[in-house]
Amino acid sequence: MKALSLTGNKIKRSEFYDVVLYHRPVRVSPQAIQKMKRARKVVEKHLKDGDVVYGVTTGFGKLADQRISGDEIKTLQVNLLRSHACGFGPPLSETETRGMILLRALVLAKGYSGVRPVIVERLADFLNKGLHPLIPSRGSVGASGDLIPLAHLALPLIGEGEAIFKGKKMSGKAALKRAGLAPIKLEAKEGLSLVNGTQCSLSLGLLALHTAERLADTADLAGAMSLEALMGTPTAFDLKIQKIRPHPGQMQVAKTLRKLLAKSEIRASHIQCSRVQDPYSIRCIPQVHGAVRDALDGVCRTLTTEMNSVTDNPIVFPDTGEILSGGNFHGHPIALALDYLAIALTQLGVISERRIAQLIDPEAIDLPLFLTKRPGLHSGLMMPQVAAAALASECKVLANPASVDSIPTSVNQEDYVSMAMGAALKLQQIVWNVEGILAVELFAAAEGIAFHAPLKPGRGVAKGVAILRSQIPALDEDRSLKKELETIGGMIREGRFCF
Repeated sequence: MKALSLTGNKIKRSEFYDVVLYHRPVRVSPQAIQKMKRARKVVEKHLKDGDVVYGVTTGFGKLADQRISGDEIKTLQVNLLRSHACGFGPPLSETETRGMILLRALVLAKGYSGVRPVIVERLADFLNKGLHPLIPSRGSVGASGDLIPLAHLALPLIGEGEAIFKGKKMSGKAALKRAGLAPIKLEAKEGLSLVNGTQCSLSLGLLALHTAERLADTADLAGAMSLEALMGTPTAFDLKIQKIRPHPGQMQVAKTLRKLLAKSEIRASHIQCSRVQDPYSIRCIPQVHGAVRDALDGVCRTLTTEMNSVTDNPIVFPDTGEILSGGNFHGHPIALALDYLAIALTQLGVISERRIAQLIDPEAIDLPLFLTKRPGLHSGLMMPQVAAAALASECKVLANPASVDSIPTSVNQEDYVSMAMGAALKLQQIVWNVEGILAVELFAAAEGIAFHAPLKPGRGVAKGVAILRSQIPALDEDRSLKKELETIGGMIREGRFCF
């Protein structure tokens, strides 16, 4: 795979995923090196002139009024990393860490931070060699960015902290040695430029969005499968209905459903039945799933903008020679976007659970209780629906927004924080939960459709059933479904049901 060139310009989300998920190599382009050198000259000029520059010749946060002498400037940068590396909780995954490394390299390569090119080159080495700093997942309030996680990311650059290299946990010093890399000696501003930014919450958010898009596609298929099992009507998906309320997501979902349900023998068998309309969880799939898709589009715009933004502080402007302090590190755009995504995905999970409940209820349609041929002796899908209900209810709790819960830090210097990382961590669990709910619905709907044989479902639905059955056999009698539902979850993550 051709290396992704870090030029200091924009990258696409697909390129982010190529590097983070599929280990596409990266390189730092001569263009980016020149940009960084120009900014570095500005920092060095301010140092030479004895100017007061936040985080370069002063302390940090509330200590910004404390002047740092020339011979202590380098020590200041190392002390910053050491003092800020105090996170808690289980470590981030390899992919989340890779996302952080790439995103921080992108920011620095733009040439507004004043770091030497070697910093970005070494971050690229980490990605290419598979050296992943060990980063605790808790500790960021999304104020001056994700300070604590980014400090843990940066420590191995100087031969400190902890890292994972070739699957083994070791000291940052040992990881550098095994990777054939030397520790970097930080210069003025470089420690600060490594920790100021939103790259931890943004990495988790981009990865959640990637899975969320697959969940949305899968949910459309699952809904269509449930409709066939419940012998519902596709009338509500008619294009004429959508045209007079033309939200983009609604239009897209209705079109997908019409395609999935085309040429359905099951539908043809009951087209003259007396039932006029279905429950909301079936009839309103375009409106609910469509609103989720519109939310995904908005979140995508925000996260893509953030991915290609400068989130450092202070910021170096080579064209004017200025170094200006601002608030681009504040995580509120991400916090709001991830809270919105959490709410949207919760709706996707809750409506899916309602369809599962319809499938196992003989009051809804002429299907056997709990979708088992011998109710009583066999429990069928009684308990998978309970599990889905538990996941849906947990999502409802987790969907409460983190972004409204600001808490002052740093002796009120950072008096309004974003809680973006809290939003990202909650969203992560919601993604897992919705994946589990959809796994149950896919399984249950396939079981329901089987009771209508030899009638065939719509062509798209039939394809989905075939993909499921390639890995998961029918439920002829009770068995533990744990591993099988996990397998379906893995298939969802892989995008097997996205077509």
